[in-house]
Amino acid sequence: MINQIINVHRRKLATGLFWQPLGVGNTAQNYARQLAKNNDRKYTLFIEYKSMIGLTDGREGARVGMPSAAVEIVHALSDLVSFLGVFRADKYYYLVAVRNGVIIRDMLFETAESARQLYTQLAEIPDWGALFAPASWGMPKSQEKFLSDLIGKGTTAKLHQINVFKSMLPSLFFTAVFVVFGVVVLTNPMNRNPDKKFKIDTELAKEYRQKIEQKKQEFLNKKKVENVNNITKYPYDELPDVMERANLCYKAIAFVMQPLAGWNQTFAKCDGDFVSATFSRDFGTLNDFYEFGAELMPGAVVQEISEDEIIVRVKLPELETHSSLDERDQITVMRDVATVFQQTNMKADIQGVKDRLMNNEESLYVTEVGVASKLIPTEFMQAFNDFGGVYMTSVSWRANTRTWDYEVIIYSK
Repeated sequence: MINQIINVHRRKLATGLFWQPLGVGNTAQNYARQLAKNNDRKYTLFIEYKSMIGLTDGREGARVGMPSAAVEIVHALSDLVSFLGVFRADKYYYLVAVRNGVIIRDMLFETAESARQLYTQLAEIPDWGALFAPASWGMPKSQEKFLSDLIGKGTTAKLHQINVFKSMLPSLFFTAVFVVFGVVVLTNPMNRNPDKKFKIDTELAKEYRQKIEQKKQEFLNKKKVENVNNITKYPYDELPDVMERANLCYKAIAFVMQPLAGWNQTFAKCDGDFVSATFSRDFGTLNDFYEFGAELMPGAVVQEISEDEIIVRVKLPELETHSSLDERDQITVMRDVATVFQQTNMKADIQGVKDRLMNNEESLYVTEVGVASKLIPTEFMQAFNDFGGVYMTSVSWRANTRTWDYEVIIYSK
């Protein structure tokens, strides 16, 4: 294995880092310790950049104070949210892939063939903001850029030591306190007195039981009120913002459609509270999928459909909701929706549904819209800017046709 170090402008830069998004409320140092402790690979160094951290173990040449090549490239191309690039690095080839502002690949290759193989696989993922590759490769839609033009653009992010010992100090402290406490207790003759009995305050116990019963009754009463409120609550009273929902699904699909060598992404869907992706096996193995998938998609649930097909499922974060209802009648809504898609020359399947609520005899008027489009969710959902009561029930990405399938409902009077 080659050292994951490149030289640009007489500076040594680290490559081959394991990158993870930095969650809200986590500090880079603590999160790096946590990942280092729970990973088979013994990471010893980390770097922080924006909302990401990258880790490495130093066995491949990285040292404290060394900058990251990926960070410098991302900084130089800060106007791009997503890009895929391969750059010549002396006699090697350096690949960097960024999706939605997060580095997902950072790797130095010894041969052009191995770099080109991974580049070709990643290029199949839709919606790259830009593609970069050596001109001699003749890759479609790509342009050539040089590391000498990207490295050294001003970022000061550098590798730091992951001090695992510091994370052990609290446990060592409490262990010491426990030992001292145990010695004091065991050597104190008062605590070994067999005639000293523990007495229960019966009045205090009775009062405590009464409080428990009181709290229990308050809980039951609260539940009754909630149940009554649920009877009068309508689906359109709790709808997320249309564009926030579209943006969340778009990013979630990008998250689960991670490139995994030897496995092909075939289908991804965001619906309800979950996003899922289907992978079919090419030359990879199940062990490969679990090993690399766990790094790229932490927290995902994997379902093996067969030895050659796997589904990955991740729960979506919750969005704030509000009440929204279109003031037009259903017939008018259907006509106006049809007009919008006629103006954009897009075929839409539009149906009007009348749903009767289970708790009373009221009815909901719902317009169902189904459309296949090349537009990404945040662009497509702009078609519904003039409507109220809008909810994107699902959006799917089909890799074979490179098409988005949308299902949208509109609640109206």
